[in-house]
Formats: sequence, C-alpha cells, structure tokens
Amino acid sequence: MATTANIHAPLGAATILHVVDAFINVLNNVVAWNESRKTRNILNHLTDAQLEDIGLTRAEIAKI
Repeated sequence: MATTANIHAPLGAATILHVVDAFINVLNNVVAWNESRKTRNILNHLTDAQLEDIGLTRAEIAKI
C-alpha cells in the first residue's frame, strides 16, 4: 500500500496567499482602468475625421 506524505503549508500561509492574490487583482484592475481612461482621453481629443479614419465614432469611445 502506497502512502502519501502529509505536507501542510505553514499556519496562515493560505490566508496570506489569498490576501496577496486579492491585492494583485485590485492592482491589475486599477492599472487596466487607468489605461482605458488614458485611451479615452486621447481619443476624445481627436477630430471626427480622425476617428472615422481609425473606424470609431464618438459614441464608441465610452465603451473602451
């Protein structure tokens, strides 16, 4: 009969991992939001003709 080793993480390690994962997730969301914000700001400064050249309308900018 084969036995498996009962190896456990140190007490609290899983909790710390969950906290770190949550922090990284929040940070990634903030970075993504800021990139979208900067993109929208740049696109809002383009003329309608320039937007048409890249295949966008003013209404579509808000969806970015």
